[in-house]
Amino acid sequence: MQVTVNSKPHSLNDNSTVLDLLTELNLVGKRIAVELDGDIVPKSAHASTRLSEGATLEIVVAVGGG
Repeated sequence: MQVTVNSKPHSLNDNSTVLDLLTELNLVGKRIAVELDGDIVPKSAHASTRLSEGATLEIVVAVGGG
């Protein structure tokens, strides 16, 4: 299936979850915020939130520094 991640097309297996996508993008364990079709997806729901064809995601990675 095709989804859009941060304004770029991305292919995923059917029935993929937010966690599956984050795993593919090597973002598991990082401090991130995920928005799916305009709604924030809490970290506790990443494994259970299924993605659908045409979904739009914005993923923001927190960067520390000083």
